[in-house]
Amino acid sequence: MERFWNKNTGSDRPVSPHITIYSWSLPMVMSICHRGTGMALSGGVSLFGVSALLLPGNFESYLEFVKSLSLGPALIYTAKFALVFPLMYHTWNGIRHLMWDLGKGLKTAQLYQSGVAILVLTVLSSAGLAAM
Repeated sequence: MERFWNKNTGSDRPVSPHITIYSWSLPMVMSICHRGTGMALSGGVSLFGVSALLLPGNFESYLEFVKSLSLGPALIYTAKFALVFPLMYHTWNGIRHLMWDLGKGLKTAQLYQSGVAILVLTVLSSAGLAAM
């Protein structure tokens, strides 16, 4: 084993492929973002549940507090968009993954087409939900 490490440390190269050698592609970035939004949504739901158990008052009292801040409609819309965007992205991309599980859309051109479609659907559905 020592011979292995001596050979690899002496060659002045990474032990495994490093992220800098890869050419970034849309499917690669979308896969990373899908995992990130999944973790963020899981953490957000957990934080919301724990805060509902531990913080005093009820949900309505916190809504009244936010209303009392007199935030402008643009700021409220932006906050709502920021909250719903990860949910919509993860949902649409999850449907895309289900289609892949069925063996559909796995050609390279289809990966890029469905990726762009997911991004467009995400922005449109997020904008629509934030406007509610």
